[in-house]
Amino acid sequence: MHRSIRSQVLNLGVASANFALTATHTHNGPVLSDKLDPFIAYGMSDAQQAQVRTYSDGLATRIVQLVRDTLRDPQTPCTLDYQTVSQHFSYNREGLPYVESEVPILTARTPGGAPLAVLFSYGCHPVTAGSQALFDPDYPGDAVSRVEAATGAFAQFLLGAAGDQNPSGARGWAQRSMRGGELAQAVMSAVARPGSPLTGPTTTHYREVSLPLDVTPTADNLRQLSAVYAARMANTGLPGYYRRHAQQMISQVEAGTFATSIPLPVQSWTFAGTPSLRLLLAGGEIVSGYAVYLRARYGTSSRLLFAGYANEVPAYLPSDELLRRPSTYAGGIDSDFPGIAGGSMTVYGWLGHFRGKPTAGSPDGVEQILINALDAALTAA
Repeated sequence: MHRSIRSQVLNLGVASANFALTATHTHNGPVLSDKLDPFIAYGMSDAQQAQVRTYSDGLATRIVQLVRDTLRDPQTPCTLDYQTVSQHFSYNREGLPYVESEVPILTARTPGGAPLAVLFSYGCHPVTAGSQALFDPDYPGDAVSRVEAATGAFAQFLLGAAGDQNPSGARGWAQRSMRGGELAQAVMSAVARPGSPLTGPTTTHYREVSLPLDVTPTADNLRQLSAVYAARMANTGLPGYYRRHAQQMISQVEAGTFATSIPLPVQSWTFAGTPSLRLLLAGGEIVSGYAVYLRARYGTSSRLLFAGYANEVPAYLPSDELLRRPSTYAGGIDSDFPGIAGGSMTVYGWLGHFRGKPTAGSPDGVEQILINALDAALTAA
């Protein structure tokens, strides 16, 4: 079913409690932008890239205006409640012991209890349909459509810590529908009964954190990097995106435009209640180890809804556990040239992978810096 962007947002005012919104905003980093490079990832021509930029700019303008219009529109009285159920078609594709199974569900209801809007989440890559010629929301889109059809409510999906989580089983359109149906059934069964009430007030926090890449920008090292990337670009046995990435990296070194760190947005919402609920949103394709750690620290999934891919998606976000490996896709490391970007970092257009913390005495790497930022967002909101 095709709908306008405007029809997909509800302006909900909570009648049963005072949901006063208090926001804090810290802006210390450079302007953020998505980094999935269209030339590297898809081999787009300059003309095609210009079309993508024009469409993207127009879509962003429409979304901003939609938010402004929505805030001016009449509000709909509602209550909020929260609960979690389980789903088990995800597995850890990096071979780590962490598997995402929680399905958090936040429901807005009329004063009489009927669902108005449903926000739900799950940590699993939306790739059940396999390779497709068209853009498709995969199993989350199927689940959203089913929930809306069954409840009459607006539904929205948040992708959890899915950086190292893949769907089990075969790939194909039937698999997409099956997994979407399984997830939707779990959500609809939960929505049929109210969860724990959230009473307000609500506070929010937003900040940006700079995550270091393992890049040494000395003249000698940059010459070596260019030589390695030249060898990779000439290797016709590699996938096209690897060779296009190498071409771009050589250009960045020659122009001096390469990055040594990546800015990342971190956002949190805290809803008062018994118990209270924290909604924590990190940019990027964050791996599940972060979710496991934060849920253990802040009261399991019954108290913390943690999602990735929020606001910006500049790269995969690996843990030290992955960065210590000689080869890892999510960590952006290849065994043949571990000193340059490999795996997931090639499609995102970075010169190197993230800096880890190999020993206790090493400088803090991406894991420590990111956890500190996530902790700060949770304690500030």
